[in-house]
Amino acid sequence: MFSLLNMALKDLYAHLTPIQRLMIARHPNRPTVLDHIVNITEKWIELHGDRAGYDDPAIVTGIGSMDGKSYMFIGHQKGRNTKENISRNFAMPTPHGYRKALRMMKYADHHQFPIITFVDTPGAFADLKSEELGQGEAIAQNLRATFGLKVPIVTVVTGEGGSGGALAIACANKLFMLENSAFYVASPEACAAILWKSSQAAPKAAEKLRITAQEHYRLGIADGIIPEPLGGAHADPMWTSQQIKLAITQAMEELTKMDAEELLHHRHLKFRSIRGFQEGIPVEPERKRNMKPSDVNSSNIADIESELQNLKKEILEAKGPFDPLSKEAIQKLMKEVDQETTRAFISMGLAEKVQSVKMELSKVSSTQPLSSTMKEKVDKIVQEVKSKMSQPGAYIGLKQKLQKLDTINRLIEVKHRQEKLKQELNQKLPDDTKVKIENLKVAEEMVSKGESPDNELVEKTLEVKKDLEEVLKSANLEIVGVMERSEVSPPPDIKEKIAKLNNEIINEIERVVNAEEGLKGHIKELENVIAKGSNSEDVRKMEASIKECIAAALDVTALKEKIERLKEKVESSSKEVSENKIGVENGGL
Repeated sequence: MFSLLNMALKDLYAHLTPIQRLMIARHPNRPTVLDHIVNITEKWIELHGDRAGYDDPAIVTGIGSMDGKSYMFIGHQKGRNTKENISRNFAMPTPHGYRKALRMMKYADHHQFPIITFVDTPGAFADLKSEELGQGEAIAQNLRATFGLKVPIVTVVTGEGGSGGALAIACANKLFMLENSAFYVASPEACAAILWKSSQAAPKAAEKLRITAQEHYRLGIADGIIPEPLGGAHADPMWTSQQIKLAITQAMEELTKMDAEELLHHRHLKFRSIRGFQEGIPVEPERKRNMKPSDVNSSNIADIESELQNLKKEILEAKGPFDPLSKEAIQKLMKEVDQETTRAFISMGLAEKVQSVKMELSKVSSTQPLSSTMKEKVDKIVQEVKSKMSQPGAYIGLKQKLQKLDTINRLIEVKHRQEKLKQELNQKLPDDTKVKIENLKVAEEMVSKGESPDNELVEKTLEVKKDLEEVLKSANLEIVGVMERSEVSPPPDIKEKIAKLNNEIINEIERVVNAEEGLKGHIKELENVIAKGSNSEDVRKMEASIKECIAAALDVTALKEKIERLKEKVESSSKEVSENKIGVENGGL
């Protein structure tokens, strides 16, 4: 029976989710940094104060001996109960704590003591007083100084490591993490509150942040995972401490063989090689440029606009009521909207309420009216959703997709109306009128080719006009007016002025080129480059350089004035022609 229980526990702890491992790392009975230090050292003396006025209890420092060798120990200290946690400020250091750690690191560097740091903090204390005392500056000083220390540094993450508050004492040659520890840039609760507007999405955030020791080891951030007893470090603190001691000893054996310069180089390369960047190897431009876009509950607006334009074109130009391509795109969009809505309900904390209402509605017959209680429930959920959706910057992706879907639905409705009207008109058109319409098309083709239709064809065209008017009136449609499709061309005198101005600009450019000796050389060089078939990017840059030189030498002020005056004349001329064309009586076809 005991063996079966043990196997079940092993299986359970082997498949823990990131948020479950974080809960174990935060367990109130988990051994603290002082517990581990006392367990692995023969002698230990704690050192206090930052020599600037305050001793921060959230960070402990001191010298201890392990297997006859002296080490400098630095770590975040949590309390064992509520009273101790309050006195230790829940292991969240102030600037005094980081300055104390920096003083001890410099002391160890001076006396050649290897440094061992233990990380277990939710993050630096972010109150107003800490900010006034320079919290960010204190952390930055630690980061800068740590990379210059010429002694071996080993870091062990025993609980949780929160952001810069943890990294301030964790820039080490070797980084180890206990099996159920976590290291993160922001706590899952804070991340969920920022991205999904609710801390209830913390499990999802923990998964996305990759906070576990296993993920850090896989990514090359952690150099090793220290095993814990079944149930977590609090199940057997002494055994866990001995595993930490073994990992530290093996790492120190490797690091103490290096001289000062090798240690510095080793520490620098460790952080530079994270995610593939290596010293001495140039970074490809694509690696610098093609960064992953943010997916904070939003879609690319340009992509949505492009998709919407394509769908609009497909819907309006479709020959039948439905185009298979547009139907597939609409179904895909509806699926995306459903997914976004589900995620929004989860982040709003309404998923359970919505599911409960759905279950109740499924039991009610479609013909049966909703009860007042059910209406109140639905209205309450709708009001809550509207309230949270109306917040600025919230659920941008869902809003964009809903707007897109609404536009598409309106386009489909317009398309349906067009099809219905077309069918009605086709039914009311007599067969002989359809033949006349075909003759009208022939006449249009002749006119477009520059041919003149005969008198008989013109008479048939007029008959088609009358027949169409009758059909449209029978369909309760009134002809307001018809506009002729014609391109307005400028008068001959305007054309002549445009040609003259164009020649003037060309002559001015030629004058500048002839006057500037350097330009001639650049143009000759460009011709040679094009003849050799060189890179198009080089050609483009040379062309841009030559254009800039010409533009700088041109007397653009006088040319601009002439162009503006000519534009005004063209616009006024176009307006006059358009007004003359619009004189068509209402009902004219």
